Amino acid sequence: YNGVRFVPVELIDVAGLIPGAHKGRGLGNKFMDDVRKAQAFLLVVDASGSTSEEGVPLPPGSRDPVDEVKFVLEEIDRWIAGILMHDWKRFATKVDSTRLNVAEAMCERLSGLNIKKSHVNAALEASGLEDKKPSEWSSDDIYNFAKELRRASKPFIIVANKADLPAAREGIRKLKSAFPDIPIVPVSSQAELALKKAQKAGLIDYIPGSDSFKIVNRSALTEVQAKALEYIRVNVLEEYGSTGVQQALETLLYNVLGYVAVYPVENVERLCDTKGNVLPDVFLVPKTATVKDVASLVHSELAEKFVAAVDVRRKQRLGESAQVYDGIVVKVLASR
Repeated sequence: YNGVRFVPVELIDVAGLIPGAHKGRGLGNKFMDDVRKAQAFLLVVDASGSTSEEGVPLPPGSRDPVDEVKFVLEEIDRWIAGILMHDWKRFATKVDSTRLNVAEAMCERLSGLNIKKSHVNAALEASGLEDKKPSEWSSDDIYNFAKELRRASKPFIIVANKADLPAAREGIRKLKSAFPDIPIVPVSSQAELALKKAQKAGLIDYIPGSDSFKIVNRSALTEVQAKALEYIRVNVLEEYGSTGVQQALETLLYNVLGYVAVYPVENVERLCDTKGNVLPDVFLVPKTATVKDVASLVHSELAEKFVAAVDVRRKQRLGESAQVYDGIVVKVLASR
């Protein structure tokens, strides 16, 4: 839109949490199933402190958003710990007696949680359990390991929603103080929704992630709409530089997961496909991905018959193990 390319990503809209979710209370089982499938998550909290842990509206400033974050993380940690503790004695005895690799055995035990061996090794080291036999682990050891495993395998950012409300400033300050190593993005989801609706109605020009919008049909605006747009301009865009919604997605994908954008093309001169569409496709891939990985995303047969690739910008021929970088335009060469 207006020269800006947006790449679709899959988001899972998870169920809300209430205390005891790790035991299945409320929609806890549904929430945990969604977390199981996710690579990372956007932890959306009410920065203004105007929502109870049961989801009931409260006066702004009534609840500390730090408690909300800790509550969600603890529920996830207890859920993972609960999975580990189930039949733990038998598992630990088997690992000890057969001298199985602990990380590999853990991966198999947690195969449904989208957890890799590297995650397990990182958690073992962080919890100081890499040299301790599983049969010697205490319940506290298991819980601490679960916490570190969540940190390694399910990275997250904090989305500080309702940032336009006055009480949110103190809430955001508290969040930054309590979680200095976690990206925190001030967001006004209501502002983003209002701007997109105004854009769709032909009232404004607005690009998601932008720090401004342009009114294109002022005569069609009602007084209420005009006041709402001015409120958004002053209390959201001028205050934070955007509504934060686009920035939250980009922070998670680029900064936390380390994804890069890759553009496969057929024609290296015109940067198009066989139909003449310029830069027709773009894929978000991990920065560790290779050009052969990109070939498989275009078509499985292309990867099977992979010969080489061409970095169009740098005019370099690449082997199958060459890693991609952000913004690379690549042509895949395959045998017939």
